[in-house]
Amino acid sequence: MRLQRFLIGLLFLALSMGSAWAQAQTKVRLLLDRDEVRPGDTLNAAIELEMVKGWHTYWVNPSEVGGGGIATKIEWKLPPGITADPILWPVPHQLEEETGITHVYEGTVLLIVPLRVATNATPGTIDLAGEVAWMECEKECVQGKTDVQVSLRIGSQSTPSASAPRIAETVASIPVLDPKVRAIARWESTEPGKQRAILIDWMTDAKKADFYPFQRKGVDIGARTERPDGAAPGKLRLRKVVSETDSGWPTNVTGILVALPNTPEQKGVEVNLAILPPSMGEPVPFSWATLIPMLGAALLGGLILNIMPCVLPVIALKVLSFVRQSGSNPRHVRKLGIVYGLGVLTCFFILAVVLLGLQAAGQDANWNTAFQSPTFRVLLCVLMVLVALNLFGVFEVSVEGQALNSATEMIRREGPSAAFFNGVLAAVLATPCTAPFLATAVAFAFTQPPLVLVLIFLTVGLGLALPFVLLCWQPAWLKLLPRPGDWMVRFKVAMGFPILGTAIWIFWFTAGRMGHAGVLWFGLFLVIVAAAAWSWGEFAQRAGRPLAGILTAVVLLAGGYIGFMEIALDWRTPASQRQPKIAWQPWSKAAVAEARAAGHPVLVDFTADNCANCKFNLVRSIEIAPTIERLTKGNFAVFEGDFTDSNPEIASELRRYNRRGVPLVLVYPKDPNRAPRVMNTIFTPAEIQAALDWASQ
Repeated sequence: MRLQRFLIGLLFLALSMGSAWAQAQTKVRLLLDRDEVRPGDTLNAAIELEMVKGWHTYWVNPSEVGGGGIATKIEWKLPPGITADPILWPVPHQLEEETGITHVYEGTVLLIVPLRVATNATPGTIDLAGEVAWMECEKECVQGKTDVQVSLRIGSQSTPSASAPRIAETVASIPVLDPKVRAIARWESTEPGKQRAILIDWMTDAKKADFYPFQRKGVDIGARTERPDGAAPGKLRLRKVVSETDSGWPTNVTGILVALPNTPEQKGVEVNLAILPPSMGEPVPFSWATLIPMLGAALLGGLILNIMPCVLPVIALKVLSFVRQSGSNPRHVRKLGIVYGLGVLTCFFILAVVLLGLQAAGQDANWNTAFQSPTFRVLLCVLMVLVALNLFGVFEVSVEGQALNSATEMIRREGPSAAFFNGVLAAVLATPCTAPFLATAVAFAFTQPPLVLVLIFLTVGLGLALPFVLLCWQPAWLKLLPRPGDWMVRFKVAMGFPILGTAIWIFWFTAGRMGHAGVLWFGLFLVIVAAAAWSWGEFAQRAGRPLAGILTAVVLLAGGYIGFMEIALDWRTPASQRQPKIAWQPWSKAAVAEARAAGHPVLVDFTADNCANCKFNLVRSIEIAPTIERLTKGNFAVFEGDFTDSNPEIASELRRYNRRGVPLVLVYPKDPNRAPRVMNTIFTPAEIQAALDWASQ
């Protein structure tokens, strides 16, 4: 069947190319939403296709794999400093043709292409050109091709064009990923065969909907959509047939969900859905026969969490606590065990309630939702560093016998409050771990009514708490542990290392998502946290100078947080939303010579990731608003020479200016015959401003 569709598509292609009388009738124009832009701006271009009545062109995925139709393409011919993103496609219509169901545009459509202007783009008027190729069909199909061109002015302001409202309206209607959309995909069955069906359930108020899949290599999803019965109220169910390819069966499905009729008020939404097994995603009718095995899986999964690396350090400290208490009143030990269990269950109950609230608000909710919060991860990482330092003896948690109300005290002390906190901390650290049996139980919980979900989560917590509750209720078992002695001091210090390992583990998946500089600046902030803890222990506790200890700790923490986390890293802004402050180009002698020959002044920064002075210059003097503005107005070409790894060419350039290492910052004037100005190893914003002014003359 696919071979037939493919041959039909080739036949249309041959006819369109070989028929001299068949000429394309679609009118094509290139529009811009800006008449003038500034260096560093992004503007939207639009390929306008105006079709004759009864004719149509095609979406990015024209039809079923191997079917007829060819998506519109543009081959750009852009000047230096302008780059084009892929086409953004409005929602198409479905049309049934001889080759099958296709996704088409009729009338007039705008295909949007974002264009990015480099920060060092040369001011003046430039021409943007490209070659547009498309296929238009009615009863016959014709391929068209034409050149398009439009002028754009690069200047000091951003000025909308006459086409800006139309383009903005189209941009607003283009489907985008939306985390608030609630939809799941699952296999209807996994029986052997060459075809399977995917069921897509979408929580929506629409009365009718469709799913248009994107075209992907190795994925063959039919264009025809069935709408089977059986969906719950407020949910639409769609069925798509998938054919097996040489790549096997897909693990996810991408495309757009479209509420029908397709109107501006009900635009499509882009989705990327993991394909769940048949038993997951579909609400399972409540029955004890179904629930009891899932409760067993939840209990077993919670038990296994006790030996997971993310929980084990806290449990080891709890063992130490049991050793200390081995001579205590058995009733007191049992009480602490129950309180520890209540701490675990309280945390899991709160987690279940929060997840239910997120679900009710239409947000994504899953097992490790808390760890998906960057703020939560940063705070927990700092807490783990402090706990480790406390265990190492860098600072103590008691002053003149009075307990401090701090988390680091709680993790090593005895008593009901400490036992409860240990239970909460163990539960928190367990949330990013997925033990065997746990995934099945949690997936089942998310398909059930709220009370069942809470029950499943409490059962997981019961499994996590159970070993220690049982140990506390059998005081005779505590006699198997070694007697208290000096070894406990060494054991306490030794337990600081797995706690520190936990901190590094959290740091690993937190700093890496803060951008390229996240590891450096977040790491330096943790060093400042450690220094503040040391100053507290050294001055406020051991030297008896609390005021000096407090002031030193506060100054270190405030300065480290503001300087490293806020100014240098801007950590609360996701890395994906940050734009590069300067569009650095890779350094080479040839690139610098070419830029100077074109009349550009040049800034070159020879740097390395392991160079603290380089980062200081960058944050303090280069990537700041006044310097960036001066670079833009002066039409500077900016180059970065990365000397992190060995580079003989950069080493030679450093020797040329009597340097044996980085940083080296050079400012070249417009005149290619004049030598550059060599900046000091450490320089101020005023000094770099003066150098840029000199180079611009």
